[in-house]
Amino acid sequence: MTTAPETIGRTGGSDQQADLITAARGLQPLLRENAAAGEAAGQLTAPVVDALHDAGLFGMWVPAPLGGAELDPVSSLEVVQALAEADPSAAWVTMAAALATGTGGAYLGDEAVAELFGGPRFPVVAGQGTRPGRAVRDDGGYRLSGSWGFASGIKHASWIHTLAVVEETGDPLIFVLPVGKADLADNWDVLGLAATGSIDYTIDDVHVPAAFTHLGPTETPVRGGALFTLGIMHLALIGHSGWALGVSRRMLDDLAQLVRAKAGRPGTMADNPRFQAVYGEAEARWHAARAFVHETWRAVGATIASGAALDVEQKTMARLALYHATWTAEEISVAVYRAGGTTALRSGALQQYFRDMHAGTQHVTSAPGVIEACGRSLGGLAPGHDWLYMNLVPPKE
Repeated sequence: MTTAPETIGRTGGSDQQADLITAARGLQPLLRENAAAGEAAGQLTAPVVDALHDAGLFGMWVPAPLGGAELDPVSSLEVVQALAEADPSAAWVTMAAALATGTGGAYLGDEAVAELFGGPRFPVVAGQGTRPGRAVRDDGGYRLSGSWGFASGIKHASWIHTLAVVEETGDPLIFVLPVGKADLADNWDVLGLAATGSIDYTIDDVHVPAAFTHLGPTETPVRGGALFTLGIMHLALIGHSGWALGVSRRMLDDLAQLVRAKAGRPGTMADNPRFQAVYGEAEARWHAARAFVHETWRAVGATIASGAALDVEQKTMARLALYHATWTAEEISVAVYRAGGTTALRSGALQQYFRDMHAGTQHVTSAPGVIEACGRSLGGLAPGHDWLYMNLVPPKE
């Protein structure tokens, strides 16, 4: 494995792991204070972005040789959950940018890594890695064209990470190029997650050197450790799992605080046995979802630490745990909204979290086809099949 030239002034490794969890929790007051302003602006506020940089959170999954934390799966869950408890949009942007930035550091060529990571702080890389554009071979690289959507955090990014299929070979490649090479469409008009600024963008016949590309579904890092044998999709599953747990945890905590504040008044929820039962059931569902997620990723972490590859069952369980956590969180958000009464109806944290949670359920990782494919795999109905992104595909003939 190679590393980038010695131009990186940061330090990284295991010492950062506990620090990042502490840092994420320490940022919660700032994120809460800025959440409404970010939503109104359609992007995170400058103080939030600066704080995320200063805390090193955009480097959560950057390889240690580049100064990143290479944060293990369970610690990553804790970081994203902590951020989501304070502002779902800030958590979403952080996990998306950390994914694109970290995997670029792990899989791109040395020339690209030296350019991306040569500055005083980690770059922010954003874009879309599921809907492919098109690329044709060109001298020393490719010419890239296409239109993509849902580029979370791109308003704060200096680089784009985007998927395209090479016409000559059919290979799905990730291309990394300066944001200035794309046309951005300010069209993020949505129910929730407004501050992610997940706008569309278009690239028209732009040359991208080969060093600034890597195979999309690769699980073979050029630099960094076992974490990067998970590949892009599994790192994304970690982030989305922590996000769902954090959003639903905050909603439960805020509801409990609201009810306690009204305790002692006649006819309040605090004295309602039905509410008490609903709240208890919601807590049980949340803790069950968290246990499933953490159990799954502890096992995955042990597997990759041993040098082994994930088997199909582990890949399936990672997807199933996320699907279950997401839709459990959605159920909790509905229960909290109903119990929150007019407080949840009006502008405020409960309403924002309800909207953000429902926006998050529309991500491809929580689509109906995911649970169907998990059922086929676990039921032994898809022998020889394996996962490619969120699709269960048959073996190649």
